[in-house]
Amino acid sequence: MDYVKKMAFYLLVVVIVVISIFPFYYAVITSFKSGTALFRVDYLPTQFDWGNYTAVLTSRNFPRSIVNSVFIATTTVLFALFLAVTASYALARVRFRGRALLLMTILAVSMFPQIAVLAGLFELVRFLGIYNTPWAMILSYTIFTLPFTVWVLTTFMRDLPMEIEEAAIMDGATPWVIITKVFMPLLWPALVTTGLLAFIGAWNEFLFALTFTASEAQRTVPVAIALLSGASEFETPWGTIMAASVIVTVPLVLLVLIFQRKIVAGLTAGGVKG
Repeated sequence: MDYVKKMAFYLLVVVIVVISIFPFYYAVITSFKSGTALFRVDYLPTQFDWGNYTAVLTSRNFPRSIVNSVFIATTTVLFALFLAVTASYALARVRFRGRALLLMTILAVSMFPQIAVLAGLFELVRFLGIYNTPWAMILSYTIFTLPFTVWVLTTFMRDLPMEIEEAAIMDGATPWVIITKVFMPLLWPALVTTGLLAFIGAWNEFLFALTFTASEAQRTVPVAIALLSGASEFETPWGTIMAASVIVTVPLVLLVLIFQRKIVAGLTAGGVKG
């Protein structure tokens, strides 16, 4: 009976892995096809034509879109983590009236759909004069990333021993020194988790990037891929689109593999009370 349960468990794991990986695997083998081979269903690689990758990387604007996405996603993460760390310290350590209500409000705001605030953000972006610049995306992504980041870091920081902070205060440490010198080394799992999720969210975001940009030079990779076109209106360059998708997905996969231990530690933080 135990043998049957074990076999069923491993079979379920195999099914989940195949369902999760197959779309990306099929995108990879499709990215090496060209011509009529794109419309032939093959589950194993039949050719390795690098023409699609060459076409994408030598195109006029796609490399610029990658640079834009890297800059916007990285800056968003830095802003979001800086604001979230300071805000979470106040929410986790400073007692004031309405703290629980404020945390619930932050959690509720994180569930707002993007389309609900698109018109208001568009007016704000135009008022600030940052339309069609990277700062329009950085502002909107930071606003959307901040509630979740504050919530996770507050939960993590609340579980840190109070004795550590009290000892630092006795030594004359200021709140900024406590945050940067005492808490930061202990917050790395949560910082890596929230930072990586913020980076992935900013890297993949499409609606704001399409709305707040008007020129090809300011586009990010999701918009650039969506607007890839063929030689005519009747041709969709699937091979080029698949190659571009693989190029922008591989860095995210590598980041997750590199920081997988920190991600698991950050996601499970606070799940067990000592």
